[in-house]
Amino acid sequence: MFIHRHSFTVRHSPVVPARAHGRRLAAFVLAPILALAAAGCSAGGSNSPAKADVGADDTTPVTITFWHGLSSAHEVAAVNAVLAKFHQKYPYITVQAVSGQTDDKVNQAIRGGTAPDVASSFNAANVGGWCASGAFQDLSADIAADHVDMSQIPQAVQSYTAFDGKRCTMPWLADTFGLYYNKKLFAAAGITAPPKTMTELAQDAKKLTVFNPDGSIKTAGFMPYLGTYQMVTEHLVTSWGGKWLKPDGTSNVASDPAFAAALTWQKNLVDWFGAGKLAKFKAGMGDEMSAQNAFETGNVAMMVDGEWRTAFIKNDKSDVDYGTAPMPVADDKPELYGSGYVGGNVIGIPKGSKHPAAAWKLVKFLTTDTDAVASFADAIGNVPTTIAALDSPALTLAQDPDFATFLEVFKNPATSTTPASPDGGAYLTDFGPFAEKWQNGQVPDLKAGLAGVDKQNDAALKLSQ
Repeated sequence: MFIHRHSFTVRHSPVVPARAHGRRLAAFVLAPILALAAAGCSAGGSNSPAKADVGADDTTPVTITFWHGLSSAHEVAAVNAVLAKFHQKYPYITVQAVSGQTDDKVNQAIRGGTAPDVASSFNAANVGGWCASGAFQDLSADIAADHVDMSQIPQAVQSYTAFDGKRCTMPWLADTFGLYYNKKLFAAAGITAPPKTMTELAQDAKKLTVFNPDGSIKTAGFMPYLGTYQMVTEHLVTSWGGKWLKPDGTSNVASDPAFAAALTWQKNLVDWFGAGKLAKFKAGMGDEMSAQNAFETGNVAMMVDGEWRTAFIKNDKSDVDYGTAPMPVADDKPELYGSGYVGGNVIGIPKGSKHPAAAWKLVKFLTTDTDAVASFADAIGNVPTTIAALDSPALTLAQDPDFATFLEVFKNPATSTTPASPDGGAYLTDFGPFAEKWQNGQVPDLKAGLAGVDKQNDAALKLSQ
């Protein structure tokens, strides 16, 4: 789970994720992106278009730097393995990979003129800001010169890697979200199949919940408290088909009834548990990316999560007996069942890259070479972002029915993502404090509150232009 991971581990706001590889996303920081835009990305270093790999180009030995956010041992090993394949194809290019890097560090390096040659991010929400400001170089000329077939990348994935006609990043695996459920706890509660509607999800959550004698939560059937692992608004509102932005790029949360419906459902379940009890239970949950994850230990019976969790459960040697399914959908939106939310890791060439030609070779290899994409996805348990890689024999995880669920969600034409915006996805960050107040009973008028979020979002949009 890059985006986990690859979108969207909550690391910057109590209720919204930071990615896409939607998972361990780096903390979202709007100010650095706006600063880059205001400064015109005046950091030192070349900003000329990368030289396309058209065959007879320079093979002078060169060393390039590559910053990425992956940090767990098995994921870092997987990165090194795919980079070894790259070096085998381009023996004159040596890649110095630096793990555990955040978007904030990348932004600082760009401003300071010390940007890496290539950088990846869990947070696709930042793509709009990077493209609009020039912080990441437009790859369109390279793509055209090398005749890269962009149709091999699904449209939903293409949409979060470009903005306003500029493709300043490419997708580097995707995170697709669905429902994980504990089969043992389901059987004990007499539940025979995973829920398909949000009403069924709420009913099952109540059946599966066990309270301690003092009234505190022992086992949560489902954690509706926003900010708990991958339980974030963008993963929730998808079940109602919500659209964050209008066609003109302005905020849509008050106009789209999906947001009020999703939050009303969520608050009703929070109230059934008790917000205070949920907050206390959340505080005692193990770290999301560790073997103490509450689902892996059996303390949470159902949760929304990305495909990467299948690999984590295996690597953590958890004995949880689990299954996966698409996320339940609104009762009046049965046509959405089977779809879900997709986000992903993105990769590009920052302004100031000292070796843009070699950098483009690496970006193209990691994102379009079928074996590289499929084998890397297989190694870290992510969804490939090219059609060819989805059908590659190197993707052995496709034979795992629990992982295959996410491949089917990824392919579903109704699967959606959060759109890019020039303010770096400020509409997501702005929604966080509001959702926190909402679930704790501090928003007396939901409609008026959502209208206020729209005003805040639109103000941030104007500031970025």
